[in-house]
Amino acid sequence: MADNADVIVVGGGLAGLVAATEIADAGKRVIVVDQEGDQSLGGQAFWSFGGLFLVDSPEQRRLRIKDSYDLALQDWMGTAGFDRDDDHWPKRWAEAYVAFAAGEKRGWLRAMGHRIFPVVGWAERGGYDAMGHGNSVPRFHVTWGTGPGLVEPFERRAREAEKSGRLMFKFRHRVDTLVMTNGAIEGVGGSILEPDSVERGKSSSRKVVGDFTLRAPAVIVASGGIGGNHDLVRQNWPKRLGEPPKFMISGVPEHVDGRMIGITEAAGARLINRDRMWHYVEGIRNWNPIWPRHGIRILPGPSSMWFDASGKRLPAPLFPGSDTLGQLQYIMGTGYDYSWFILTQSIIKKEFALSGSEQNPDLTGKSWRMTIKRATNKGAPAPVEAFKQNGADFIVRDNLADLVSAMNALAGNDLLKHDHIKAQIEARDREITNPYVKDAQVMNLHNARRYIGDRLIRTAKPHRILDPEHGPLIAVKLNILTRKTLGGFETDLDSRVFGNDGQIIRGLYAAGEAAGFGGGGVHGYRSLEGTFLGGCLFSGRNAGRAAAKAAG
Repeated sequence: MADNADVIVVGGGLAGLVAATEIADAGKRVIVVDQEGDQSLGGQAFWSFGGLFLVDSPEQRRLRIKDSYDLALQDWMGTAGFDRDDDHWPKRWAEAYVAFAAGEKRGWLRAMGHRIFPVVGWAERGGYDAMGHGNSVPRFHVTWGTGPGLVEPFERRAREAEKSGRLMFKFRHRVDTLVMTNGAIEGVGGSILEPDSVERGKSSSRKVVGDFTLRAPAVIVASGGIGGNHDLVRQNWPKRLGEPPKFMISGVPEHVDGRMIGITEAAGARLINRDRMWHYVEGIRNWNPIWPRHGIRILPGPSSMWFDASGKRLPAPLFPGSDTLGQLQYIMGTGYDYSWFILTQSIIKKEFALSGSEQNPDLTGKSWRMTIKRATNKGAPAPVEAFKQNGADFIVRDNLADLVSAMNALAGNDLLKHDHIKAQIEARDREITNPYVKDAQVMNLHNARRYIGDRLIRTAKPHRILDPEHGPLIAVKLNILTRKTLGGFETDLDSRVFGNDGQIIRGLYAAGEAAGFGGGGVHGYRSLEGTFLGGCLFSGRNAGRAAAKAAG
């Protein structure tokens, strides 16, 4: 098996692991090649919060959340906004994926030992009409163990297959070309990189020490997206989101470089919806970085006041947690590539969570004792407090005048005017004690607290921002954080890749982010969140099963 297999999988991330284990379980021989080392197995999924989109789950029903396939599909389609001829297969994938999320997804994972934190999160809440963007109900199910807890079952299956001889890993093997004859896949070729034991996530050596060719009648491209390559992000940036940010931070390691996407496209694969992408606007510079330009996303509750660079409050419904790309479009339309949260200590301790497995040691470490402290601690979770104390984007002051002065100093300009900021905060504060209000964010806050999950661990008790009893005051400078590629290689429901002539390329499959999480863009223009890992699971499973079946 050293040089030949039934299927070659390019990429050892979640989608690649899922595909490879499905192939091995079908009794076929599979080789997984990855330019990184053994320590990086699991790819970006390892670093994730482990959120999964599930529909009408037992966790939802216990919390009296009424969900259904029809409601979830309505939300998905209203969010995706499919409007192109190229959206035929993405739309088919969306229908199939929502059915998977409402059907066998949870049971399939649970049979492998996967477990879910019992409180369901409410991401991307929208705020438009019923057919517009957003989740109508909470659907964000956090893996108990976060990203590593989701990767573990598939890594375990892969290691078992490796021991039996059905699966072989080829780490530090960088694919440079797809080997094809008469339009059909025959294998891959590339460079062997020198061994490097660098810590997971850090940039590894690119010194070439040899070359390789591997043969197989089927290749699955599961190489991820472009989020670590800012030049490619800017090159593909759509005009509808304004000009590309001058300054961005990275939510993914440097090796998420889009290189394999270019190689596959050069071989004739059809790449669609390359202008659709998903980047966060609540990015903060990591005070303890692992990879270059390492950023972390704040997962905010609904209470922080949000201001643009000039000090104008973001309009409804662009509140924290409502509409990521709507916020991005608005912010880039201001002529600046950053914005601000202003909040209190009472808000930060209840409402701030940080995305990433390493920022959530309680959930990642499966510690109930530590997790319960989220609801009972007097202070914010330790990782949040560490950012508050050490993060370059955090400012803490006892009064608003000093806070605004420090915000201007951090931004290096004099855009923010104390009186303007104060007037907007005081106007909001006058409404906070009334059960009936006209301020849409306060309405949103009351709506959030009607959900027991938010009331317990995600939403602070309503209070005046300028009430010193809830201080000190905190400002956070928010940066654009690169993350996901929503477009990708056009595939049918078996993950088979189409060529530029509209015909299936024999033996070529794509899964995960390289396939736009299915079909070349299952999300359309926007995500409902909890859908990226799930897209890797579903597309990886489809690709693996289809490739194994085709192998006979």
